[in-house]
Amino acid sequence: MEASSVSSNLYEQLNFRGEKQKVISSNIANINTPNYKTKDLVFDDVLNNKLDNTLKMKQTNSRHIASIDNNSSIGNPKLIQVAGLEEQNDGNNVNLDTQMSEMSKNKVLFDAIQSSIKRDSRLFRSVIESSAKN
Repeated sequence: MEASSVSSNLYEQLNFRGEKQKVISSNIANINTPNYKTKDLVFDDVLNNKLDNTLKMKQTNSRHIASIDNNSSIGNPKLIQVAGLEEQNDGNNVNLDTQMSEMSKNKVLFDAIQSSIKRDSRLFRSVIESSAKN
């Protein structure tokens, strides 16, 4: 059971941030690998596309305002090769400073999402506890 309809989206974002961490770690691990190209995990464009497509009204009666279609399956993130980066003499284009910055940003977002899930769960629990007292 989910604490709210937002929970599934938060869990998907949390999973995405975990996978993105793996990609960033892989980039850092391959910093000295000849001809290795920096990779990135893209999800935001997929999310924005999905939200544009799912927030359409559906009417069951001409006098009703329909509910929003909630499809929680947003889609899989895509692993892409980052283009336009400066290459070293061996063909590798991984920049350690950029990857460390991305890792820090990803950690902050991961922690924020995790905090939101905890807050959402506490709210859900308090509602259940309050209804049990009545």
